[in-house]
Amino acid sequence: MTLPLIAVFNGPNLNMLGLRQPTIYGSATLDDVEQLCAEAAEGLGLAIDFRQTNSEGELISWVQECRGRASGIVINPAGLSHTSISLMDALLSVELPVVEVHISNIHRREQFRHLSYVSTMATGVLCGFGTHGYALALTAMARILEDGL
Repeated sequence: MTLPLIAVFNGPNLNMLGLRQPTIYGSATLDDVEQLCAEAAEGLGLAIDFRQTNSEGELISWVQECRGRASGIVINPAGLSHTSISLMDALLSVELPVVEVHISNIHRREQFRHLSYVSTMATGVLCGFGTHGYALALTAMARILEDGL
């Protein structure tokens, strides 16, 4: 039996987790997040494709490759959340459920972080739960797929 594939994509600067502003993002590294996602996915009967890029174009290409390949996308677009209409359009074009995740609560931060173009089209959004938000996002995605939402 083939497990549903969930793409877990991470945008710019997330490769600096554990080093960058630990008072906001915590001490967990991106490798720690990948391990957390792998363990959560295994428990939920999901397979994951976990990636990070600092390039908007590369992230958009990865999203487009999900059409016909993945069952859903969990994405932390990082700073691209607030700037990239192109990423939003790519996510719309693949016609898959999307769960947006942010480590910090973007609504308790600077005003410019309050708008996320990805949020406008996402099936759901999780923010402010630290890196545990990724496990919550995968749990939500499993439910979305189970319920056919």
